[in-house]
Amino acid sequence: MVEQSDTMKGTTTVGIVFESGVVLASEKRATMGYLISNKTAKKIYQVAPRIGLTTAGGVGDAQQLARLMTVEANLYEIRRGKRISVQAASTLLSNVLHGNRMYPFYVQLLIGGVDETGPVLFSVDAVGGSGREDGIVATGSGSPMAYGVLEDRYVSGMDEKSAVELAIRALRSAIKRDAGSGEGMAVVVITPDSYRELTDEEISVLTPN
Repeated sequence: MVEQSDTMKGTTTVGIVFESGVVLASEKRATMGYLISNKTAKKIYQVAPRIGLTTAGGVGDAQQLARLMTVEANLYEIRRGKRISVQAASTLLSNVLHGNRMYPFYVQLLIGGVDETGPVLFSVDAVGGSGREDGIVATGSGSPMAYGVLEDRYVSGMDEKSAVELAIRALRSAIKRDAGSGEGMAVVVITPDSYRELTDEEISVLTPN
């Protein structure tokens, strides 16, 4: 199936920390060189009840890592009797990638969510480098355009609606200028009470003019 091809590349993903949670967003185009190979590619995965993972890079590698992280998060909760924290999940992911650095996964990842410490967001590179992001982060081929919007409009402590609108605006900017980004958007909002993916109708209503 084409969805499994690890040669599919070209992405924009965005992470934003707001007052009480985290917004993760991506567009849905997957490419193989100059070919648009998929228009509904999944780039945001729920790996724990309040933790999400965004993926940029090879689709096959990303899907494998998402499956692994979901299993490990479940095992952590079974063994310890509590949910894995975002930082622990980031460390685990970093260790997996670093352990495979000689034959690396072709990915750039964001992992974010809400735990006992509050909303938190990490970026993780292909060889396991991990860093906590203060408020905003973007990955993928469209990230330079997305950062232009995020850096200009992000305000610490912004509310959920403003954060979602900013994520959508940043994706729109990337889609306009990056050939590897396009088609549609996926937006996930994680709060202490829920992990929720917005519908296309909700995204349309919140999309700035």
